[in-house]
This record gives sequence, structure tokens and C-alpha cells, in this order.
Amino acid sequence: MFNVTPISSNHNQVPADLTDLELAQALVERSLIAHQNWHRLKGNRTAQAKQQLASALVLLLKDQPELALQHLNQAAGWLDGSLAAPPCPDAQKRKNSPD
Repeated sequence: MFNVTPISSNHNQVPADLTDLELAQALVERSLIAHQNWHRLKGNRTAQAKQQLASALVLLLKDQPELALQHLNQAAGWLDGSLAAPPCPDAQKRKNSPD
């Protein structure tokens, strides 16, 4: 059904001492959109979907399928164009803070 090439080879092996959950958490860390990159990547559908899919995998491995499904749906929304970037987090803080 899927054509996925395993990364295990003589040159590139998955560390045996890491659990599936640890590998997924590392993927989340790598796919997170950092605060300083938010404006540049806010509309990048692929970056947004990666972030959501990695989070869904972690939740699934933690036996939280309902939450995982929410993140999968978010990823699908980014990929199919039904979601748009939320407002800037800093602008929202300034808007909601008392003067």
C-alpha cells in the first residue's frame, strides 16, 4: 500500500537504545516551528502538517487515540487547504494585555 524505504542500512541505523516514543518525541522536537520562525513558516502547509503529524504519533504511542485523531485532522486540514494560519501569538498577547 505504501512505498516507504526503511532507513536502516549500513550507513544509517536507528539507535537501538531508543524507544518508539522517544523517537517520535525527537521528531516532534525537530518539526516544531520555533517562535523566531513563526512568521516565516506560519503559512507553510507542509511545516504545519509535519508538526501536527509528529504530535499525533506521540499521542498514539501514549495510547491517546482521541487526541491523536485531533492532530491528524489538523494535519489533513493544513494539507487540503481548509486551515489557515492563526493570528500572530505576540500580537494576540499585546491585544489582550492591559495598557
